[in-house]
Amino acid sequence: MSDRRLEGTLNGSAPASGQPVADSPEAQAAALHQQWATDPRWAGIERTYSAAAVIRLRGSIQEEHTLARLGAERLWSLLQEDGYVNSLGALTGNQAVQQVKAGLRAIYLSGWQVAADANLAAQTYPDQSLYPANSVPQVVRRINNALLRADQITWSEAHNDGAPYWLAPIVADAEAGFGGVLNAFELMKAMIAAGAAGVHWEDQLASEKKCGHMGGKVLIPTGQHVKTLNAARLASDVCGVPTLVVARTDAQAATLLTSDVDERDRDFATGERTAEGFYHVRNGIEACIARGLAYAPYSDLLWMETSKPDLNVAREFAEGIKAVYPDQMLAFNCSPSFNWRANLDEGTIEKFQRELGEMGYKFQFITL
Repeated sequence: MSDRRLEGTLNGSAPASGQPVADSPEAQAAALHQQWATDPRWAGIERTYSAAAVIRLRGSIQEEHTLARLGAERLWSLLQEDGYVNSLGALTGNQAVQQVKAGLRAIYLSGWQVAADANLAAQTYPDQSLYPANSVPQVVRRINNALLRADQITWSEAHNDGAPYWLAPIVADAEAGFGGVLNAFELMKAMIAAGAAGVHWEDQLASEKKCGHMGGKVLIPTGQHVKTLNAARLASDVCGVPTLVVARTDAQAATLLTSDVDERDRDFATGERTAEGFYHVRNGIEACIARGLAYAPYSDLLWMETSKPDLNVAREFAEGIKAVYPDQMLAFNCSPSFNWRANLDEGTIEKFQRELGEMGYKFQFITL
């Protein structure tokens, strides 16, 4: 007798002979396919795999990922409201608690912070993906533990009136995925298990990954990054969590490409190559828009990494994307690496995030 039938026998609810004890894989796949087709959450999202493939990969036991699911649902809901969601980078649980206490509704977790002072190698690294790949999920877990403790204290003391919603959704940095599509799949599962609500993925070559504000960045082909985004989405579907997938492009500054195999990249190739075999490419806003349009069907938010705070560049990118995908949400890194006062006057700095929000930059974050 199967475990499920034994359980039914023990509790007095054994099914009649020949009746299924649970929905068949085919029925589960049909239900999932229907959900993708009808749920507004998935409007405009494309997948390169079937619902049947998701069900096969789940196995017979479906784990629950409560924090990740609640966080993803809350973040999505916040992003549907007017205005924008802003956040700061948190390196520790106590920092996150203080941020929520101050009124922030989301937490950002930066890979460069983890590289510098919170990785499992116990090293101080530059922002080049040198740390163990499970380091960011570990910090996500630590932050969620701190937020849970704050919630427990508030709940136990019956101080719920006016208390913040402590479990602010966490958007975490997956860098360039630490490898290929299998690495991205496993990393996304680890992020979800730790309770991340959203995860961002950049289109750099993982083995040559650089900070967004460093030189020497090497892009992967557009189609290869689409595969990374699909691997991340597949992992979230297998886990049964609507995790937000954020696609980042570094094409504004990157001047190298691993391969010109993708026709979409050839318009930007110069024909020159490096000693390592990389292709020289023209960088800039046009390349960012082209890549953003390719990533849009597979991501919930698009992020163009920029070298400085420039509303005109942000507007050009937003208009280029929204001309094709008018409902596409965007993200913007209000980086502490920017020399803000060298580029903007005080009045522009004061209105910068508000104007970004009006352009469709729904998630804005400071990485420190």
